[in-house]
Amino acid sequence: MSNVSPSGPPMASGPLTVAVLEIDTYAASLGWDQPARLFALVDTARLRAQEPGLAAQLGLDDPSSSGSALTPVEQEEIPAGTALDEFLATIAWPDAVAGCALTVERLMLPPSAEASVPQGLDDGELTAWVARHPDRQEVRMTVAVMRDGSRDSAVRLREKDSPTEVLTGAGLVPGLAEALAATFES
Repeated sequence: MSNVSPSGPPMASGPLTVAVLEIDTYAASLGWDQPARLFALVDTARLRAQEPGLAAQLGLDDPSSSGSALTPVEQEEIPAGTALDEFLATIAWPDAVAGCALTVERLMLPPSAEASVPQGLDDGELTAWVARHPDRQEVRMTVAVMRDGSRDSAVRLREKDSPTEVLTGAGLVPGLAEALAATFES
């Protein structure tokens, strides 16, 4: 599941993984406690051909450079106070967008804690309960999906905030991947 190299960041096996890790690295450079960030994934060669000015602004104007096959383009900030699922339901991508990605921070509990979750809590109460739980973990999840249905993700724990500790895999955050895939449905 993890593609961690012994001496550095995870090894990327394909263009989508490269894009996910590029976004994870970018998010890590901003530090923790950041808002969710949405990215369009565009084919780099197509971007160079169709939007040379934008490619130049992004430093992608040299086709001989060993750049990534996919270029993440950060979108406008997600409106504060808007639920992520509600926001994603409003997204419609133009044909030039080959895929999309989202990076978001959350608190997670280990599976062993599931049995101790109190019943009948509303969302706010559940969030507060998780925030107080001694086994909670802060994570940054970066999830990407393509129009063709392929997906990949990276998960970084705050307590192990190192490029060598990033887990990658297509099925790490299936619910978020499904929500992102729905943004391509007409």
